[in-house]
Amino acid sequence: MTEENPRPSNAPPPQLGRVAFHAVASGLTPLIPVPFLDDYALRQVRERMIRAVLQEHSLPTPQKAVVVLAGSHVSSTLGGRILGVLKTVALFPFKKIFRRIFLVLWVKDCVDMTSVTLHHGYLIQHALARGDLNASSLETDAPLRVHDAIVAACKEMDTRPVNQLLKRFFEGSRLLLSEATKALMNPLLGQPRVPQKGEEAEVASLADRLAAALWEQRGYFTSLEQRYEKHMGRS
Repeated sequence: MTEENPRPSNAPPPQLGRVAFHAVASGLTPLIPVPFLDDYALRQVRERMIRAVLQEHSLPTPQKAVVVLAGSHVSSTLGGRILGVLKTVALFPFKKIFRRIFLVLWVKDCVDMTSVTLHHGYLIQHALARGDLNASSLETDAPLRVHDAIVAACKEMDTRPVNQLLKRFFEGSRLLLSEATKALMNPLLGQPRVPQKGEEAEVASLADRLAAALWEQRGYFTSLEQRYEKHMGRS
């Protein structure tokens, strides 16, 4: 008996689509113009992604492991946070004047956040497929070793091809441009940003198209996997 609606050979695996969805959602967090809230929202999106990935593999989601795998344990310094507050206050009078410039900068921030989450989520999936994490090892230092190997692997990659692809997708996103405009006009009214009703469809559509485009660069992700495996072998 043949399988119903088999996945086309050139279609991206559903795991990549789910990671892409969370990556796009994390890309919206820089649009929160209030310091601390954007970091909080980013942590929430990444931790949600980790829980979803673990649950897909029928694994438990211990909070400590989720925090480590999401990178939430790596926080910015107090000085860096204070600098972010000062930048927000200092730049506020100029945002309406230099709106175009700030939109460009916001797109770059969105691309950077999406790229980090995308690479991280992809390698978490790869780690699980390799058996680097299981129900028992999630309670040990294995999540930290996996996280450190992911960070080291990503540092060795030239992410420009992927980031350029992300930039093209975000520049054509009506949702991102709408949210950027709101943030510019109301810089003190930010809230932790999650897709609202009617917006999830656009985020999902963007994520699906992004996953399909990324799957055409399988060689890039094969290289990423190899670097991760190299660093896991050293740990």
